[in-house]
Amino acid sequence: MVEDEMRVADFVRRGLKAEGWVVEHAGDGETGLEILQDREFDVVILDLMLPGITGQKVCQKMRARGIVTPVLMLTALDSTDERVAGLRLGADDYLPKPFDFEELIARVHALHRRAIGYACNDDDGKLRYQGIIYDSSAMVLTVDEVVVELSAKERDLIAILMASRNKALSRERILNSVWGTHEDPMTNVVDVYIGRLRKKLGPYGKLITTVRGAGYRFG
Repeated sequence: MVEDEMRVADFVRRGLKAEGWVVEHAGDGETGLEILQDREFDVVILDLMLPGITGQKVCQKMRARGIVTPVLMLTALDSTDERVAGLRLGADDYLPKPFDFEELIARVHALHRRAIGYACNDDDGKLRYQGIIYDSSAMVLTVDEVVVELSAKERDLIAILMASRNKALSRERILNSVWGTHEDPMTNVVDVYIGRLRKKLGPYGKLITTVRGAGYRFG
């Protein structure tokens, strides 16, 4: 991540760390280029307005040096011209500030999947694992072909768990995604709903495991 605003950098770094990513931070373009020249990364999050050389110039130099790592550009300048200019210089995606952290996470994962040649075969909007199918468009969960009634929060919870299969999700991430950041993180609402969901999944409830000190994992 190449970002000179320390508050933004710290927020993104902590959030990505909670998602299981390891983040290397550079506060200016020249430092970022030096790090990129010496090491390989999965994704580059690149701010546009940097001290010294701009994010566009960093991206241009990356591509000129043969660095093909996917680039997600961040900027407070949300104009079509700015987006087009960044994409033409070699950026792969663009996210204007202020941004929703969930969208940032989704874009980072999408860039990483694209880079490793990942192709999702669930193009019908359904999440599948063993005997569980969650149809996100119809908002219907079936377990061994039997429809299971869920509340709105339980639907949101199974969706985020299945979409993040085999990844540990922190309670904070689940709270933010399902209940919103305004909810009180000191309650045990996440644990209560996890318990309900486990019961409704029947024999598949054991797929939701507790990760000590982290949160929960599905898979």
